[in-house]
Amino acid sequence: MLTSKEKADTKRLPMMPVRDVVIFPHMMTPFVVGRESSVRALEEALAGDKKIFLATQHDASIDEPRPEEIFQIGTIVSIVQSLRLPDGNIKVLVEGVERGKIVSVADEEGFFRAVVRTYHYKVEPGPQLEALVARISNLFEQYIKLSQNLNYETMIAAIRVDDPGKLADTVGANLQLTIEEKQELLEIFDPVIRLTRVAEMLDIEIEKLNVDRTIQGRVKRQMERAQKEFYLNEKIKAIQKELGRGEESEIDELKKTIETAGMTKDASEKALAELKRLENMPPMSAESTVSRNYLDWLLAVPWKQRSREIRDLKHAQEVLESDHYGLDKIKERILEFLAVRRLVKSPRGSILCFVGAPGVGKTSLGMSIARATGRKFVRLSLGGVRDEAEIRGHRRTYIGALPGQIIQMMRKAGTRNPVFMLDEVDKMSMDFRGDPSAALLEVLDPEQNHMFMDHYLDVEYDLSQVFFITTANVLHTIPPALQDRMEVIRLSGYTELEKLEIAKRFLVQKQMRETGLTDKLVQFTDEGLMDLILRYTREAGVRNLEREIGNICRKVARRAVNKMGGDGEGKAETGPGAPAAVIQSETVPDAPAAIIKSETVPDYLGPAKFRDLEADKTNEVGAALGLAWTEVGGQILVTEATIMDGKGKLTTTGKLGEVMQESAQAALSYVRSRSHLLGLPKDFYRHLDIHVHLPEGAIPKDGPSAGIALCTSIVSALTKIPVRCDVAMTGEITLRGRVLAIGGLKEKLLAARRHGVRETIIPRDNEKDLPDIPENVRADMKLHLVQSMDEVLKIALAGEITALPLVAGAAPVGQIAVQPSEEQLH
Repeated sequence: MLTSKEKADTKRLPMMPVRDVVIFPHMMTPFVVGRESSVRALEEALAGDKKIFLATQHDASIDEPRPEEIFQIGTIVSIVQSLRLPDGNIKVLVEGVERGKIVSVADEEGFFRAVVRTYHYKVEPGPQLEALVARISNLFEQYIKLSQNLNYETMIAAIRVDDPGKLADTVGANLQLTIEEKQELLEIFDPVIRLTRVAEMLDIEIEKLNVDRTIQGRVKRQMERAQKEFYLNEKIKAIQKELGRGEESEIDELKKTIETAGMTKDASEKALAELKRLENMPPMSAESTVSRNYLDWLLAVPWKQRSREIRDLKHAQEVLESDHYGLDKIKERILEFLAVRRLVKSPRGSILCFVGAPGVGKTSLGMSIARATGRKFVRLSLGGVRDEAEIRGHRRTYIGALPGQIIQMMRKAGTRNPVFMLDEVDKMSMDFRGDPSAALLEVLDPEQNHMFMDHYLDVEYDLSQVFFITTANVLHTIPPALQDRMEVIRLSGYTELEKLEIAKRFLVQKQMRETGLTDKLVQFTDEGLMDLILRYTREAGVRNLEREIGNICRKVARRAVNKMGGDGEGKAETGPGAPAAVIQSETVPDAPAAIIKSETVPDYLGPAKFRDLEADKTNEVGAALGLAWTEVGGQILVTEATIMDGKGKLTTTGKLGEVMQESAQAALSYVRSRSHLLGLPKDFYRHLDIHVHLPEGAIPKDGPSAGIALCTSIVSALTKIPVRCDVAMTGEITLRGRVLAIGGLKEKLLAARRHGVRETIIPRDNEKDLPDIPENVRADMKLHLVQSMDEVLKIALAGEITALPLVAGAAPVGQIAVQPSEEQLH
């Protein structure tokens, strides 16, 4: 197909930029003119031949576009009609004449005047052109049938034209195209190329309309199905109402409960959506049961219920004092918390971590806090938990899914602000099912737990008002990130006097109540209780002490029942729970009281379980008393060393960990470096093997505090000087003989005191920890603060070390002179 390009014409016309519309030739288009510059250009055209050049601006939001912000190709139009509106705007009707390209633009008297060049194409007829025109006519006819916006008769009449260029412009102007696509068509001057491009656009638009029709049909069918189900549901409701099954269905009751539950907006929307799904399900389907269980859990969790707190500091102090003896720091912390609650209306919940040996009262302290504050108390034991779902819950896609223990315990509490105790947080583990300690990070973080997300509920739940308390025996098994979120409060072991007071105030009364005894039947003297503490229990807490008191009370109860005789009323009432009523009855008014004192304790409990170490203490060579910290409190750790003929080998036994083995190596290196000061030959180690042993070999031992005890026992074994048996020691050693600080000082000193050791060597760097030691313990014990191993040996060895003379050329050194006292020698 050939086209011949005729000579171009140039015209000078007023120009007006238009927004969001592209004017095609041969098309009638109405629009409103409001800009001052556009009004002036329009008036100039009306005063002349009513011809004006219209071009679309790039950005419709610009009020006064510059020439470079207007498309270069537009349409010369003829103004058919104009009407000035009351607001000053002009409504015009224009008819497109021909395309034009801007050659130049000038700003004259407040409007644009453009020099426009027009081009005229002559198309030669032929079969190819006829086929293209026929194809476009057919495609446009299909488009009209699919489109809902075009009148079929009008459009068919409009495309019955002989001019291919006019046909292309007519079809392009009536397609649902973007401004950019229409401008692209306008800029094509060649009618044949323009027809081809219109055919491509028609194919795309028809495909879009077919897809839209398919989607609309599917949506219509779904809507018809939903309307049918709604109609049937309403009919079922009407039938049930006629049968007299109640005005309100179960669904209506659930809806009312959801609306009054006080849920958050997100939770309420989710509950209502789930309720709608439940309403459309068959009642006997498995999916219906899952949805119903989910709604029950959402409604069971407390969303707005709160316990009314007791903020009376005096009352709280009385409760804490009546429940626990000692523990002054913890009581102060609780009272501080309550004081803040009185000053701040809605502070964040506290997260405390009680760390201490078993039996020191961590769990019972949490119960006392709940009683002092008037809150509900719930407890969750985390010992052995290794599945993350125990904390966060299971997703509802699993069979038998349930919320996590956090949400379950909140449901049990029934309030948003309980005291929540997470027991044994140090005994969690992890496996392929996840890490529960990592899941606890969100629970125990005050910055995050206001939007805790349980996998089962799948909505945010506020835990910020919960008073969390965690308990642990040790800290090193708790991940550092979890430790960082908790305020750690250590509960050290009790002294003998504290145990005596606890037994008198709490334990004896509790066991007497549980065994049905009264003061007429049993009396515990201070001497008897102290004998129980020193000779029958040896622990940091009071759990075994309570157990032994209960053991005595049961034996007293049995003897009292036997004295009442085995016949009649007494025999009939000796079942479980009956002894209390029997013993307290008036049938035994003259029964003698069992007085528990030091002499009578063996009659009930047998021989003492722990002998008094003070009775047979002797100074021994190579045996030093070390102090160790364990999960159940402090302990005495005897360190033994012996020497044998050999080749300088160091053997360590007793299930020692890597740290203690390295401490033994460091101690031997220190001894070798100062052999002449210790009176040892320079090559003593070449002919000797040293064996270091810690008894109770089945129990693993490790920790950075046994260095000076190991070193003292090695020096004693090599020099044959005994170690004082009345001195215990704790501290780590360096190769230069410095003594480093240790942890758990209070527990270790209490252990030494329990074993009758009243003199202890501790690092000077631990002097800062002495204020935490009870005053009666410090007054009863002699503490040696040391900085070097030389000072340790002067105190610990019961004899004198004489240094060897210096070899020729050696640097002068000092001499250790240990002068034993007469008491030490004896």
